Amino acid sequence: MRTIVSWSSGKDSAWALHRLQGTAGVEVVGLMTTLDKQRQRVGMHGTRRRLVEAQAAAVGLPVEILEIDFPAPNDVYDRLMLGFVERALAGGVEAIAFGDLYLEDIRAYRESRLAGTGLRPLFPLWGSDTRELALEMIEGGLDARLIAIDLKQVPRRFAGARFDRELLSALPAGIDPCAERGEFHTAVVDGPMFSAPLDVVVGSIEERDGFVYADLASRL
Repeated sequence: MRTIVSWSSGKDSAWALHRLQGTAGVEVVGLMTTLDKQRQRVGMHGTRRRLVEAQAAAVGLPVEILEIDFPAPNDVYDRLMLGFVERALAGGVEAIAFGDLYLEDIRAYRESRLAGTGLRPLFPLWGSDTRELALEMIEGGLDARLIAIDLKQVPRRFAGARFDRELLSALPAGIDPCAERGEFHTAVVDGPMFSAPLDVVVGSIEERDGFVYADLASRL
């Protein structure tokens, strides 16, 4: 089954790719991500376009980047995605995979948008215990950095931190280890799905609209 991975640049989409690469009958043929057209960064993550392109090169897959004005009205977003679906189907793609873990409303939304299109939604991480999954990622060699933090849930000092056992132990009580409720967002710089680690530097730390963003840039 020829599959595209919805690529947020973060740990969950990267681990979804890793799971699929070990799944019989599945061939991952590409990545897809959306960027804020003006800022040239991934939505809530704030990942630079250049870093997304470096990630795609490291995993050896083409990435289709969909540019959109954020925040986009639903009808504009739906038209953009419809065009993507049509191109994917024309290229022989049969499925698109997401890194969602347990939020039923998000899964239902994705399934409703793809219903009747011919493109099957896959959720390779769905239902995982999030602490066990976080440890599986860390022990499996995933290297990710916290690049966006919701200050209502996680302290500013974690901006730019490595996603590792030390971080999991230091997170405030009640925070999902995989941050499925938006507590923080990550960018992956190495892992078993990469041919080589990315050479990155954490630049400025900025606060905006209740979030703190660590500007992670590739040196390449």
